[in-house]
Amino acid sequence: MRPGPSRAPRCRPTRPWPWPWTPTAGWWRDRRGAAERLRDRLAADGVPGRAGPVDIVLVVEGAARGVESVPGVRVESAPGSGDDHMVGLVARAADDRPVLVVTADRELRRRVTGLGAEVAGPRTVRPV
Repeated sequence: MRPGPSRAPRCRPTRPWPWPWTPTAGWWRDRRGAAERLRDRLAADGVPGRAGPVDIVLVVEGAARGVESVPGVRVESAPGSGDDHMVGLVARAADDRPVLVVTADRELRRRVTGLGAEVAGPRTVRPV
């Protein structure tokens, strides 16, 4: 018999602190800092597995709004839903060139693939 939701085991961190790319590092407490670290990592390393020049756009929302762009990464602050903003960006760019959206959100994946974008999971751009 499976335990009910109230008896489900608690998630425990599997990596030592600090780990800047996972919820165990408290990204929800410092969303702006997490977005800045991701932006800086993308600026330094690009998107693994993607050759040639790529335009990297990092969409931020909520507490991360206002994170500045840096050379190599354009940061867009979503005025509302980050997902809706990404869908709008994909809709405008999908006809011009290939688009890759990195997300774990199933609904966002469905929306952007319907517009012709390729999708990848978050492990694509974060350390293992």
